[in-house]
Amino acid sequence: MSGLPRVSAVSYLNTSPLVWGLTHGPQQGVVDLRFDLPAECADALRSGAADIGLVPVIELARQPDLVAIPGSAIACTGPVRSILVVSKKPLQEIESFAADTGSRTSVVMTETLLARKFGIRPEVRPHAPRLGAMLEIADAALIIGDPALHLDPRMTEFEGRPVHVYDMGAEWVETTGLPMVFAVWAAKKSVADPRFAAIFEESAAYGAAHIDEIVEAEAPRLGLAPELVREYVTRYISYRLGEDERKAMRFFLQAAGELGIVEAGRDPEFLKIPALT
Repeated sequence: MSGLPRVSAVSYLNTSPLVWGLTHGPQQGVVDLRFDLPAECADALRSGAADIGLVPVIELARQPDLVAIPGSAIACTGPVRSILVVSKKPLQEIESFAADTGSRTSVVMTETLLARKFGIRPEVRPHAPRLGAMLEIADAALIIGDPALHLDPRMTEFEGRPVHVYDMGAEWVETTGLPMVFAVWAAKKSVADPRFAAIFEESAAYGAAHIDEIVEAEAPRLGLAPELVREYVTRYISYRLGEDERKAMRFFLQAAGELGIVEAGRDPEFLKIPALT
């Protein structure tokens, strides 16, 4: 690899603390950074347009030439607030759901959870994140990321029709007893370097120390209340990638393999970092 490593990061609010050092702090200029939707990050790695990406965890099973970089992730240990199923029926009764086309791990998580908890396999119908249109074509809608933050998770009706709203982070943790890891930094094995871990860890530490700046910048950009932005990045989202999170990743990929969503037996592979392993 010549020049700076090409990095594709997710454009959602939950990524801001991870990349704040890369965009506003001492890590500026260390990588060639671009922003994409989660699915696009994975596609950039697959096509060779990026060397490193903040990729949906499910891609570690779909792209065997990727290795996860230890240190930080986008995860939750309970309600996540930004992955919502809005349904015209109780969760256990849905036969189809429209899925945000920017998502991959969240779709598989929902499929896996419904299969394990209720023994159902609803049809997945890809659709842009427009709730009204999604509910016209399916029993339920899966809305993720920033669009979900604009919805009220306590609502009981939408456009005059009764709805049920489920926080899928809370559903996952309650059902499995494990955290849910949505995305990790991953590099192509051909360019993976232990030094990458320090870059992303330092950027995340810088972000954690500058939450006020993140709230001030992101709330008006997204049209969200500052208190919601602060609560989201400090309470709902966990940026830790510890042993519990690694266990959760293995469980998730195993469960997806059992359903035939990905090839069975695909455990996540982690970049070896002498100081961390």
